[in-house]
Amino acid sequence: MTIIDDKAQYVHPLQKKRRLTLIILPILLCIVSIVSLMIGQVSFTVSEVFSGIFSTEDTLARRIVWEIRLPRILIGILAGVCLAISGAILQGVMQNPLADPGVIGITSGAGIMAVLVMVVFPGYLVYLPIAAFTGAFLAAMIVYTLAVKKGGTSPTRIVLVGVAVNAICGAGTNALMILYSDRVQSVLPWLSGGLTGVGWVQFEMIVYYAVVAMVLAIYAIKHVRIMRLGDEMAQLLGHNVERSRLFLVFVSTLLAGIAVSVAGLVGFVGLVIPHIMRLIIGSDYKYLLPASAIGGGLLVVFADTIARSVFAPIEVPVGILLAFIGGPYFLYLIHRKGNSIAAS
Repeated sequence: MTIIDDKAQYVHPLQKKRRLTLIILPILLCIVSIVSLMIGQVSFTVSEVFSGIFSTEDTLARRIVWEIRLPRILIGILAGVCLAISGAILQGVMQNPLADPGVIGITSGAGIMAVLVMVVFPGYLVYLPIAAFTGAFLAAMIVYTLAVKKGGTSPTRIVLVGVAVNAICGAGTNALMILYSDRVQSVLPWLSGGLTGVGWVQFEMIVYYAVVAMVLAIYAIKHVRIMRLGDEMAQLLGHNVERSRLFLVFVSTLLAGIAVSVAGLVGFVGLVIPHIMRLIIGSDYKYLLPASAIGGGLLVVFADTIARSVFAPIEVPVGILLAFIGGPYFLYLIHRKGNSIAAS
């Protein structure tokens, strides 16, 4: 009887690691967020931070912590969560370790539509997330349609088509900036990817879209798990492969569009975070997706805190800092996956 109880209570080491990761990541996110609220050109103690959040008195802490830093951190968390989930879903549905909203052109597609709204129709900024999603979705469908071949998608074709889509969207963005050069100044920081100047208005603009997208992402977990078995196996299980693939592309592009609409062209979060989480907790999307979501928020808040405090009084756009992190990691992935990519 004792032996049976011991077996019943046994937990696989990987399962322990998954649980521990899902406990530690939120704690780290809270710690980094509090530290981000404390430091900057004006520093505060922990008590002053909480006073600035919960007190209604018009103090310096209230004006800086509540009106400037807190919405910036919340938007950074939402952007990181959306980008990381988007990357994880794309990697699963395309069965390609190099899939990422920025690498394969989805972010650029969202970017050109967002710039179009900002410089041509500035009175309709409330529709910015919808416009960014539309651009992201069109770019994703172009990439997927041109990269698919008999037997599945080719990693090489996905990257090459993504490069072409990035180039086309970049040219379109530059053309808009030239045609409307008098309105470009407000768009330049956004193009570098950053959270400078965001506030409660931007947070309220995306939070409802983000909640809907995250609910869809939870529902998408079972679809990704089945799709990762391969098209033939999924069909044998009675699964509608094409409908699931379209749904997953829809969810991932919606998430990327939401992030781009407020954070600009922030790259590599959707590439780096799912890979790191996969190395730690494995490839089961039941755990990988929530871990990637929290890890994405953690990375963006941490990078933004470094970008605005270490180089003070100069504020470096967080997108530039993330590019320095993600670029070398992307090259490492290409080197590590070189044989399999070449074979594709």
